[in-house]
Amino acid sequence: MTEATAPAPRRPGEQALAALGLAAPDDNPADTSPHVFPDGGLWRTEIPSVEGPESLAAVLQESDRLGVPVHRVSQGSGVWMLSDAEITEMAGVCAARAVELCLFTGPRGTWDTGGSTRTGSGGAGLRARGHGAMAGCVEDALRATELGVRCLLVADEGVLWTLHRLRARGVLPAGTTFKVSALVGPVNPASYAVFERLGADSINVPSDLTLAHLTEIRRISRAPMDLYVEAPDDLGGYVRMYETAELIRRGAPLYLKFGLSKSPALYPYGAQLRDSALSSARERVRRGRLVLDLLVRHGADGGMSPLGSRLPGPLSRFPLTQTAQNKD
Repeated sequence: MTEATAPAPRRPGEQALAALGLAAPDDNPADTSPHVFPDGGLWRTEIPSVEGPESLAAVLQESDRLGVPVHRVSQGSGVWMLSDAEITEMAGVCAARAVELCLFTGPRGTWDTGGSTRTGSGGAGLRARGHGAMAGCVEDALRATELGVRCLLVADEGVLWTLHRLRARGVLPAGTTFKVSALVGPVNPASYAVFERLGADSINVPSDLTLAHLTEIRRISRAPMDLYVEAPDDLGGYVRMYETAELIRRGAPLYLKFGLSKSPALYPYGAQLRDSALSSARERVRRGRLVLDLLVRHGADGGMSPLGSRLPGPLSRFPLTQTAQNKD
């Protein structure tokens, strides 16, 4: 049976509830995202909080054991928390497995000296404070790409625009992609489109956005979306497994992120957190298996991008300055 003739996905509890007169409303075709990845896929997978070579090995071993496809792994502590040898090892392992490796860039406000991030308002959050922090993010990007990394996680609009301009000039490799952090992710269509135009290749939206919000965003932008199916506690601790099929339908092209609630914080990671990092890495993969099993049971597991896929396809960008264009 082809994808074109496959039956529509089944909603959770559909037949039993319909028998009681409690059937769910029909899907609105207008809510279905019109966009896909350039390979034709609707969704890819990501395992976050993979903080070093040992955690990466645990993730890949568990993904083999449980049969969980992995398109991308991402790290949260930052390039500056890894040695050259660790980055080189992770990049080599991921390249051999055709898994995208994404490392976080540089200093961020929550670890800086500014006290406002520790107030009730949260201040400027993770954003890079001042020229020095921005320069540290650029230094991380240069170092990581020299060591073979081709995906960088960014938590500041200015850093994103700067890295995009460096990519346009050839200072960073043309195939480098930029992923926007969940902690600065946009919450409306206009801000989502701004991140795309600043150079983002995938954009992590907060995990509490409603299904209607995803549809609104998809009417404005086709930039790939990242979303925690299960969010860590500092992002709300939401568990949205039963919504996965609908998240894909409305949010495609979408990275399904398998996070973990009720888990110790790992950032910035060090050996003192080794046991927690390894156990939580394995459990994130298991959570992914649970999500994929649920999609299979509901007949909604089709549309996954081929393993090894990573590029986002053509996206809309703000025009570069004339100076930048002349130096491309």
